[in-house]
Amino acid sequence: MEANLITTVLLPIAIGIIMFGLGLHLAVDDFKRVARMPKPVLVGLMTQMLILPPIAFVICKLFQFPPELAVGMMLLAASPGGATANVFSHLAKGDVALNITLTALNSVLILVTLPLVVAWSMAYFMGAQAQIPAPTQKVLEVAAIILLPVAIGMLMRAYTASFAARLEALVKPLSLLILLLLIVITVVREWALITTHALSIGGACLLLSSLSLLIGYGVARMLGLQRAQGIAISFEIGIHNTTLAIFIALSVLKMPALSVPAALYSLVMYFTAGLAACWFLRAQRSGTA
Repeated sequence: MEANLITTVLLPIAIGIIMFGLGLHLAVDDFKRVARMPKPVLVGLMTQMLILPPIAFVICKLFQFPPELAVGMMLLAASPGGATANVFSHLAKGDVALNITLTALNSVLILVTLPLVVAWSMAYFMGAQAQIPAPTQKVLEVAAIILLPVAIGMLMRAYTASFAARLEALVKPLSLLILLLLIVITVVREWALITTHALSIGGACLLLSSLSLLIGYGVARMLGLQRAQGIAISFEIGIHNTTLAIFIALSVLKMPALSVPAALYSLVMYFTAGLAACWFLRAQRSGTA
């Protein structure tokens, strides 16, 4: 009963609060900005959607993950960038406007891309074991929990800007607290799985996070984008909305083991993102990047 209460009531409310907080940070102009900067937006989106899942797949094969952990890693790779990518981008002097635009677009596009990646991953890694929910039902569930709170937050920002700003200051620490609670819940529920594969999961998360940051920046620079845009894409790809990934694993797919990679990645990504931010600032001062 307690587990059912968590996954069917408390977790949807929690992710709704987080997505509402994201909406408080967004405006219609964030979507319109695509027309003004199409190239960096497309580079960011394509890197995240076309390059990151194959990298996660190779990592799963490299570490020889059991099926549930492999699908969890693919779910993590398919999840959108996290809101804190904006914070790290700001600290490292990246293009924060690009971060906001990518986060906004990703929150909509994953309604199509994430079910495709997860369904393929479950079919490949789990085969006959997989009980994949109907795609329509899955998309509708995720859409409701993402789009409605985001839309409400955007409306509040548009019509009650000062109140929305005060509310955002409360939602941000609450979102962090929710993420920490989800990590604790995942660790407690899947303690045996985590202890059995602790080194491999931790190593895989560290590798995925590091490669995501490096590839995001490297691809952007190779395609002629500015340094600030490369930094923005780097953090957008390296920092994921792990809360959403945990929500999908627990509440939509109802497979708690799938949430383990996202929970551990939540801890790893801030460490690697912090190191990346320090490197970007140091490289800027020395003129090497």
